[in-house]
Amino acid sequence: MRMRAFIPFALLLATACDDKAAEPPPRKAPPAPATVSSAPATTPPAATPEATIAWKKPDAWKVVDHPSRMRKATYSIEGEAGPAEMSVTQVGGGIDANVSRWEKQFKDAPKAKTEEKSIGGLTVTIVEIEGTFMGGMRPSMGLEAEPASDSALLAAIAHTEPAHFFKMTGPAATVKSARADFDALVGSIAKK
Repeated sequence: MRMRAFIPFALLLATACDDKAAEPPPRKAPPAPATVSSAPATTPPAATPEATIAWKKPDAWKVVDHPSRMRKATYSIEGEAGPAEMSVTQVGGGIDANVSRWEKQFKDAPKAKTEEKSIGGLTVTIVEIEGTFMGGMRPSMGLEAEPASDSALLAAIAHTEPAHFFKMTGPAATVKSARADFDALVGSIAKK
């Protein structure tokens, strides 16, 4: 019986003294963490580059500060009936939707007179509206403008992507007297 107890002890001792003792099995590397990609599953289409155009400002018009970052230029046009303002913006939205919005800036939303021309390789829509200008502000924001009777809007929309809007508003007499300069500006529109 003593022999049986001695055998496991002898085996253990022999294994401990052996120069070629077995090395512990190599450790398995932990699995790589799952990666989360922030890239979309599909590649979006390339952005359409902003269309750029050039135009020549009439000498009589004064450059003034932009009241909005959306504007590319703002001009003041002097007249005996009071000053008019020309704003130049480049924004999205359809041509018809913008003309409709401008109509609604006048009391009783008079129908705009429109005409399309080809200028500098571009289609340009000329827009004319007359009446009582209510302003472009939102009454719900407390920004309602004082109604201005005998006012006019004269605008040109260059069909770029997004569109360029040249919009003059002011007393009808001033807008009408600035028509030749307006036509000269519109006639100078060209792709850059």
